[in-house]
Amino acid sequence: MDQDLDRRIVARAYDRWAPIYDIIFGPVFRRGRRAAIVEAEKLGGRILEVGVGTGISLPDYAPESRLVGIDISEEMLERARHRVNGLGLHNVEAIRVMDAEALDFPDGAFDVVVAQYVVTAVPHPERALDEFLRVVRPGGLIVITTRIGAEGGLRGGIEKALMPITSRLGWRTEFAWNRYARWAAGAAGVELVERRPLPPLGHFALICFRRVGEDAGAQVAA
Repeated sequence: MDQDLDRRIVARAYDRWAPIYDIIFGPVFRRGRRAAIVEAEKLGGRILEVGVGTGISLPDYAPESRLVGIDISEEMLERARHRVNGLGLHNVEAIRVMDAEALDFPDGAFDVVVAQYVVTAVPHPERALDEFLRVVRPGGLIVITTRIGAEGGLRGGIEKALMPITSRLGWRTEFAWNRYARWAAGAAGVELVERRPLPPLGHFALICFRRVGEDAGAQVAA
């Protein structure tokens, strides 16, 4: 396991990022955001976006998708609410402050859970992944865009050395693919559907898991 993050530090970090987040990270992650939305809308229905931030991705969903966005940063969410109201995004059901590791939703409440560039920013990623799996229905998807760290070598050493700095900024540099693989191998009722590299520099990936089990063809109740 790598170094843990502190939830309070992460929340304060993203409160500070909020005024400039779209400017700094909007262009860098644009293709990843679009790829995640395309995958989510192959199934569609009711979609939970974890780490919705300023709501930068919300206008890109189809009007037919029913959206719920959560984040731990109130400053981020204030901008998300302003975006939703300003653009008249009537398919957004709710924008709420919530911890990704303790989702306040019933089991199977969503058809899709989308987590864009957020798994490496929560203190205990496996707890968050467990929650994603819990709140998605059987047959539903977990769509993740994420930074993939090195397994070792020079890059791995650099990423580990940078952790004391990046943890104060609100994310991990040290988070290799095998951590996702171990989680999936130990979780009941999950299968890997897709894993493919994303820009920039191939250090990011789109990962899709499906919750398997009985009633996989059922839809979330309206």
